[in-house]
Amino acid sequence: MRQIPVRKNETIEVNFEDLTHDGAGVGKLNGFPIFVQRALPGETGKVKITKVKKNYAFGRLLELTKESEYRVDAPCPIFKQCGGCQLQHLSYEGQLKHKEKQVRDVMERIGGFSSLTVHPTLGMLDPWRYRNKAQVPFGEEEGGLIAGFYAERSHQIIDMDQCAIQHEQNDKLVQIVKNIAKKYGVRGYDDKTHKGTLRHVVTRYGYKTDELMVVLVTKGKELPNKKNIIQDIQAELSNVKSIVQNINPKRTNVIFGEKTEVLWGEEVIYDYIGDIRFAISARSFYQVNPEQTKVLYDKALEYAQLTGAETVIDAYCGIGTISLFLAQKAKHVYGVEIVPEAISDAKKNAKLNGIENVDFAVGEAEKVLPWWYAQGIRPDVIVVDPPRKGCDESLLETIVKMQPKRVVYVSCNPATLARDLKYLEEHGFLAKEVQPVDMFPHTSHVECVVLIELV
Repeated sequence: MRQIPVRKNETIEVNFEDLTHDGAGVGKLNGFPIFVQRALPGETGKVKITKVKKNYAFGRLLELTKESEYRVDAPCPIFKQCGGCQLQHLSYEGQLKHKEKQVRDVMERIGGFSSLTVHPTLGMLDPWRYRNKAQVPFGEEEGGLIAGFYAERSHQIIDMDQCAIQHEQNDKLVQIVKNIAKKYGVRGYDDKTHKGTLRHVVTRYGYKTDELMVVLVTKGKELPNKKNIIQDIQAELSNVKSIVQNINPKRTNVIFGEKTEVLWGEEVIYDYIGDIRFAISARSFYQVNPEQTKVLYDKALEYAQLTGAETVIDAYCGIGTISLFLAQKAKHVYGVEIVPEAISDAKKNAKLNGIENVDFAVGEAEKVLPWWYAQGIRPDVIVVDPPRKGCDESLLETIVKMQPKRVVYVSCNPATLARDLKYLEEHGFLAKEVQPVDMFPHTSHVECVVLIELV
């Protein structure tokens, strides 16, 4: 039986050699992994062991005796408390290199791809203030209203007035709502007692249009001084185009409830990705980093190699973002998505842009694609952009049956991507190259686009 080389509360010196998928430093003692937040590869430090399991342990970094050349001071004052960013202490150059290595390692370990081309990560010129959507929980502390982000792995709200990765307009709007709510005595929600009024404030900003939406998520329909709150928000920011209330009466971690009502202004705001205009409602799924979304979609379009003669299927199409990009160069695009509201948005977005060579269907991709196949639809290219769990195996079986010339795989999880690529390789396809894209700087997440060809 393997001897566990560490004990809880013991202090040891650890050499760090890697990062986990969620950004923790990985050190080893006699081959036994020790995970430590905010430690970096190439560093050595004194660590207090906080938890010991059978196959690994967790520790807290006490001091560094050797620092990484890529270590920087995190500019955010609450970086160590907040769970939003994991990598602000790693220089941006270091982050891009780490994400490329992460993808390369996962491809080899899970997929068995030792010689697959993984390109350097496509990053941002300015990797700050990129998020166009804020979801800020509200609460009470010593009788006063607070708003911020949750501490790491907890439901404790850290009161704050700005976030280094949020667009300044979102920060400004959240603070305005916070001050107005305080002015009118609106109580923050307490998830322990299920009391209070204001649960979350969600803001959305159109980078290209400069339009703002604010969504007040409340426990019940009642919002004290509603009329005055609406007037004050309008008076403070002239580019607010939509004020919405969402009601969520449940004891739940889910932000939105079922009922949404426009209190003032429009039901949607607008933004562009490239030349495509999108209508964004309170609950629309829309990529939070529009600048890098354009980079991601341009790469997907490049890999699709469209000449204008191709039939394309976009599985997991959402509100039609990739579908409408592809439709500019394809003969016809078929999009499928399980969320009915997303398909409704996709149809509206197609109409908004005068794009007619698209059809959208509601349903599970693994069921709709075989039905399309039975109708005689033969795609030249299939694009998949699945959730973190990756593609359903029955969808992969259908792709194999349809035999498209190319598959373009857009992924937010390198591990499930590697698993799915392995399946496709075993069934007559060849993964040609992987392009990591940094959609979420200063976090541990990385997106990838993969070109896959029928052999």
